[in-house]
Amino acid sequence: MLLREERDVVMSVSATTRPPRSGEIDGQHYHFLTEERFKALIAEDAFLEHAQVHGNFYGTLKSEVDDAFSRGKDVLFDIDWQGTQQIRDQSAGTLVSLFILPPSLEELERRLKTRAQDSDEVVRRRMAKAREEISHWAEYDYVLLNDDLDACFSEVRTILSAERLKAVRQPDIKTKALALMAEGAERAPS
Repeated sequence: MLLREERDVVMSVSATTRPPRSGEIDGQHYHFLTEERFKALIAEDAFLEHAQVHGNFYGTLKSEVDDAFSRGKDVLFDIDWQGTQQIRDQSAGTLVSLFILPPSLEELERRLKTRAQDSDEVVRRRMAKAREEISHWAEYDYVLLNDDLDACFSEVRTILSAERLKAVRQPDIKTKALALMAEGAERAPS
């Protein structure tokens, strides 16, 4: 929804060693790599973050993020807590992190099964790790409860707007403020 509504937001396409699911396209949904290639990229320091999750490697290529930033885009990541910590350590304060909680573990399991992208075994593994994942909620800048999709989406857009308005993210604001101050000094009575 965010990608449809916000032209200046692009999705980070992660690299993974897991096999493609039905309908997934290399380079669009993931960069599907062999474990050997993935490990070579780790050795080359090509990842902004990487981790082994659910028996497969996942990671974010620095080159993709750098390219998006050079085009003036905000980058949306769909990563776990380990990846978030790694990016935070390297981001020099530019990362804005959101943790989206399900209304219940039962609902999370229902959603995973309904999307029908994973085998029952993968869903079981994900559910077994869900409590551990959720235990990291307090490490995030914002925590949202996704019990109403439209309301949660509205909250995400509000956060995006507020973060974009921070003075540190407005490169021309200092020049404008200084110009206004100088203009005011010229008009001040002597």
